[in-house]
Amino acid sequence: MPLITRLQHQLAQAPDGAIVVAFSGGMDSSVLLHALAQMPAVRTRGLRAIHVDHDLHPDSRRWSEQCCSVAREIDVPITVLAVNVERDSGTGLEDAARAARYAAVERNLAPGEILALAQHRDDQAETILLKLLRGAGPEGLGGMRTLRQFAAGYLWRPLLDVPRSVLVEYARQQALRWLEDPSNKDTRLRRNFLRSEIVPRLVQRWPDAPAALAHSATWARAAADFIADQARTTLAGMQGLDPATLRWNDWLALPDALRDPVLRLWLRDLQLDEPAHFHVAELERQLQAAQDRTPCLSFESTQLRRYRDLLYAMRSLPAVPEDWEAAWNGAPLDLPGGGSLRLDRADAPDVVLRVRYRRGGERVKPAGSAHMRDLRTLLQESGIPPWMRERIPLICNGDELLAIGDLILSDAGRTWCDEHGARFALAD
Repeated sequence: MPLITRLQHQLAQAPDGAIVVAFSGGMDSSVLLHALAQMPAVRTRGLRAIHVDHDLHPDSRRWSEQCCSVAREIDVPITVLAVNVERDSGTGLEDAARAARYAAVERNLAPGEILALAQHRDDQAETILLKLLRGAGPEGLGGMRTLRQFAAGYLWRPLLDVPRSVLVEYARQQALRWLEDPSNKDTRLRRNFLRSEIVPRLVQRWPDAPAALAHSATWARAAADFIADQARTTLAGMQGLDPATLRWNDWLALPDALRDPVLRLWLRDLQLDEPAHFHVAELERQLQAAQDRTPCLSFESTQLRRYRDLLYAMRSLPAVPEDWEAAWNGAPLDLPGGGSLRLDRADAPDVVLRVRYRRGGERVKPAGSAHMRDLRTLLQESGIPPWMRERIPLICNGDELLAIGDLILSDAGRTWCDEHGARFALAD
């Protein structure tokens, strides 16, 4: 099937919107840009190109100039974006360049535009092999998607079913000119090593290997989409009233195929870090600890903590300084253990209160109660998780305890608040 016929079929299934080709100047993106430029339906939608100058090679400026020249020849507007790649990011230069490139392109896209990438079937095969070597599950082994949401529009890979040989033939027939990036021959980079050292040997023994891998990816993608749908439904049924909580017994009872996806979806929705596989195994182990324990699993900037029937997900909490205390005049006060305290009041009295954290042994007579109570017991009865009890500020007038955050008022605290038309309030 001719390349343009394949693209017409893909275009018919794509959402409405102008098309923006990510144009590196290499053969693959040169073929995609040229072929799309020959299609009246694409011109009608709107067609332009973006070239990203990573400034990682002495010839990068010349490459940008050639890309602009090629775009002018086929009457396609082009934008050149210069980026600074963090060379010491810790993730490797290849990943750092990709991150910088996508961030720059995302900022440049208008709402509804479709970013077209030139990855083809051979690229898909390499991606699946890389994912396999990283121990990926169905989502990773599904490889690259033809279409997904990106920025305020879409990311579109219309050539994923097309072997590279078709692109080579099109480039030859159209006498295209393109750039050869010398870094593509650097086999220290993982994908280049696979492309030059491993895939050719696989194809020599199994000529249909790229097609077979792409076919397997289709099956894995279907399985991953089904699991994702099941995970979304399952998660909705086991979250607590607070979305950052999960009934951990229900989670442990899930089938193996759902347990990991549900956990990752939950954390992703909360914009928290996703765990490695060994973190998930460790969480399963810790959740089976005795009920009187409060296990905590930490990774990156995320913590998972168990209390009673719920698993709590949160950003790692800052340490609470020992013996911290501060004078307070009622203005908003940032607390060293996280959050802030403010005084809502009807009048504006000159107050000098003290704020501190628990030190142990505190007792209080709650408003309306006939007896003094241990603060520790009151917090337990209130269902405050243990790791939060030490972070609730105690508000004092001299040596007299007025309030425990905005949770409990003492008799003295109620009198004080009534006199001043005041209310203590905590905020995250």
